[in-house]
Amino acid sequence: MSLLPPTRSSLAADLAGLGVRPGGVVLVHSSLRAIGWVCGGAEAVVLALRDVLGPDGTIAVPTHTPVNSDPARWINPRVPVEWWDVIRAETPAFDPARTPSRAMGAIAEQVRTWPGALRSDHPQVSFAALGPHAAAITEGHALGDGLGETSPLGRLHRLGADVLMLGTGWDTCTSFHLAEYRWAGAPWHTEGGAVRRPDGRRTWATWEDVAFDASDFELLGADLPRFVTVHTGPAGTGTGTRVAMPAAVDFAARWLPFHRV
Repeated sequence: MSLLPPTRSSLAADLAGLGVRPGGVVLVHSSLRAIGWVCGGAEAVVLALRDVLGPDGTIAVPTHTPVNSDPARWINPRVPVEWWDVIRAETPAFDPARTPSRAMGAIAEQVRTWPGALRSDHPQVSFAALGPHAAAITEGHALGDGLGETSPLGRLHRLGADVLMLGTGWDTCTSFHLAEYRWAGAPWHTEGGAVRRPDGRRTWATWEDVAFDASDFELLGADLPRFVTVHTGPAGTGTGTRVAMPAAVDFAARWLPFHRV
């Protein structure tokens, strides 16, 4: 006999089993495909999260737009040098209300477009949030502190949020980037993107920020359970992982200096 598909109610039970509780704040990384064919799709997953968190809980998701970046830095794919000025001149300005996220998954997009959701105004590494803490998480996202202390990640850290990964691995744990800001050895670089001016017009802006590197996050995550409590369990037909964000970031800040050259 075949297994029944994941549903809103079964996913709510899985989330409760992972330790998601009413009134909590969760930063969700997710792969709808990895948690199986869900009855109701991404909408059912968000409803299950809201069922467990209740009216006092807050969901946050990354809604990044990496394509809105300097084409001179593109690697996969590279584009001809003669295209660079055209791309810089013609890329639409980031609009929190309209610009879709890229490669963040259907669940993140469902949260982004949910009635009442708010989104930070960073042209590359925005976050969306839904719930009582949404404004506190998303307001005032500075260009030069994309994933740092004043960014939504820093605010989630101070709120004591949980990182919740549904069908994804440690390579998606954006919170580890916050530790890069706390590590004096992290390199910086100049980035650029198409942004909106306060009057709504478009401009190409450049800024200095940490050069993010997730290449060793799987190794970092593999070490994490030796020192920090990590909860794992079913998430649909896949695996869910929950960890307290402050503990994970603090561990990562201690781990990086010893493991990056």
